[in-house]
Amino acid sequence: MSNDLVTSRRGIFGRLYHGETSFDFVGKRKIGFAISITLILLTLGSLLTRGLNLGIDFEGGVAWQVPSSETMDVDAARSVLDNNGVPTENAKVQTLTSGTTTSIRIQVGDQTAEVRTKVQSDLAIKANVDINEVSVSSVSSSWGRAITEKAIRALIAFMVLVGIYIAWRFEWRMAIAAILAMLHDVLISVGIYSLIGFEVTPATVVAFLTILGFSLYDTIVVFDKVKDNIEKFGPSRTSMADITNVSMNQVLMRSLNTSLAAVLPVLSLLVLGSGVFGAIALREFAIALLVGLITGSYSSIYIASPLLTIFKQRESRYKNLKGAHATGAELAHMVISGGAAGAKSVRRQTADSEDSTTTTHSSPSSTALLTHPPRPRKKRRR
Repeated sequence: MSNDLVTSRRGIFGRLYHGETSFDFVGKRKIGFAISITLILLTLGSLLTRGLNLGIDFEGGVAWQVPSSETMDVDAARSVLDNNGVPTENAKVQTLTSGTTTSIRIQVGDQTAEVRTKVQSDLAIKANVDINEVSVSSVSSSWGRAITEKAIRALIAFMVLVGIYIAWRFEWRMAIAAILAMLHDVLISVGIYSLIGFEVTPATVVAFLTILGFSLYDTIVVFDKVKDNIEKFGPSRTSMADITNVSMNQVLMRSLNTSLAAVLPVLSLLVLGSGVFGAIALREFAIALLVGLITGSYSSIYIASPLLTIFKQRESRYKNLKGAHATGAELAHMVISGGAAGAKSVRRQTADSEDSTTTTHSSPSSTALLTHPPRPRKKRRR
């Protein structure tokens, strides 16, 4: 039984598992680019108009945390701030749950030592607890600026080192495509935080830097297969679009498995760590990481690989083959056979079948010619 027949009997999940799909990723690249451009414009607009919801570690300020009780809730905490002349317009008051313990966290801008002590005392009285059970933390905005500067320096250093490595290990076109894909992931992830209004904390910054590593890994998996197929298809006249499509279909299942294996632990952090145990730091880290994982998986398929195809099509050996690429059965044949010969055979079989069909319908058969009796001859006059 031929491989084509076995493949045709498999469902979509069977073909996906065996790396025998024939999705035209390069042909749909304009859809991916349109989605990315739309998201980037939305995120840039949000960053310019709304900005980021920076936490106390970046803006500086004071935070109190008091155990929740029948007399202490969000409204009671705001009333304590009002009574002490602390503006509540930008105050962040939230309920935290850790196991069976519930507490109220109040975060405001920087205050004097006298106000911090007075609010702490009033919160303890309002909640009917000892003053030592009300915690107070104060952070200078300079500390947040220092974190931001170090994060930006780390991002630049990471991009430079990654570009050098990929250019040495693969080629400079792949390095540019990978860097653009990583910038795409970070920009959209940060923009989503701005759109939704999530608070940005040091844990969020760590998650954003972690996103870069995952995005790079997913892209390298695809590029490594592209490099192998470029060498394999080298002697044949195969377009770069075909090579990219074949490579992506062959590693699609691996990329999906990697993404799923990374998303599941992050979801457990988000559900168990934040929802059940009330760990706010885990929630901030998990949300940023989850957004980045989804964005990184998307960019490796619809951003990095199509960009590489566009760059490579400018080379002389691919320039004349820029217009056409295989789809459908022809692409499936190339994915399964791992070479251009399969595609040529499909084209040849299709052309032969079309020629035979045309010949059958256009030329009358010999039997049909014999069914008509000959015309009678006219008698000549003598």
